[in-house]
Amino acid sequence: MTSEPPAASVSVSPATADGTPDLSHISPRDKAEILAQALPYIRKFHGKTIVIKYGGNAMTDPALQQDFAEDVVLLKLVGLNPVVVHGGGPQIEDALAKVGKKGTFIQGMRVTDDETMEVVEWVLAGQVQQDIVGLINVAGGKAVGLTGRDGGLIRARKLRMVDLKDPSVVHDMGNVGEIESIDPSVVKALQDDQFIPVISPLGFGSNNENYNINADVVAGKLAEVLKAEKLIMLTNIPGVMNKAGELLTNLSAREIDELFADGTISGGMLPKIASALDAAKNGVNTVHIIDGRVPHAMLLEVLTEQAYGTMIRSH
Repeated sequence: MTSEPPAASVSVSPATADGTPDLSHISPRDKAEILAQALPYIRKFHGKTIVIKYGGNAMTDPALQQDFAEDVVLLKLVGLNPVVVHGGGPQIEDALAKVGKKGTFIQGMRVTDDETMEVVEWVLAGQVQQDIVGLINVAGGKAVGLTGRDGGLIRARKLRMVDLKDPSVVHDMGNVGEIESIDPSVVKALQDDQFIPVISPLGFGSNNENYNINADVVAGKLAEVLKAEKLIMLTNIPGVMNKAGELLTNLSAREIDELFADGTISGGMLPKIASALDAAKNGVNTVHIIDGRVPHAMLLEVLTEQAYGTMIRSH
């Protein structure tokens, strides 16, 4: 996988009056050639499941939201099976601010007390999920919103967060859950009927408790259970960077362990990279952490030779 320029240097076509890129300078023959180059990838991935973790700028910038919805619909129409798992960190922070609360985090995970949990459920399963469903439907797809309760999709228990520096310390994260099991039958049934599942990372416990689960963790486990061809994580950075700020395009499990140990990977990237690595070790062919700020980053990653991020492999 070759290193590509970071997002800032990606050239964008001049826009027309309605904001869409002006492609008039590309000849019909060149357009046909570009489409033809996607054919090997369409053939290779036809009928395969791709789990997409949707978050970051791609989720809050209106132009990037539209690009994302169009990419998901196009992938579905050419025969792939996209499944979207979304986050909602910035939206949750905004909603908490309105009720006078400030989010607190431990090791990249949000501490979720009862009041915060109510806000999280309303924002994720209400506002954010329905926005994504609407965007995909307007772009020509058939999206359906799910939470972990629907069809018994995500069973969870209270997360025991062991301190990374002192294993004898266990942090109380409130209503934060870890996944006990995933029953993908509702997702498969929707896929078979040509729907695009959009999943909020909320689970339920054995006594019907509600749990907030890290969206990266849900995306990774779901990719494993669905035996996905790819797990794609859209982020606010070009990919995994070394301490010199250079993009690492191709990483093995051993190299990632070294980056954890020396502190290169920390904070909010911890659950993301850990989930990606688990997925790669448990049957997901390739895991890609890509820059959601690049227009149509997903199409570039799936249907072209271009590499806009970090690919993680198990060996």
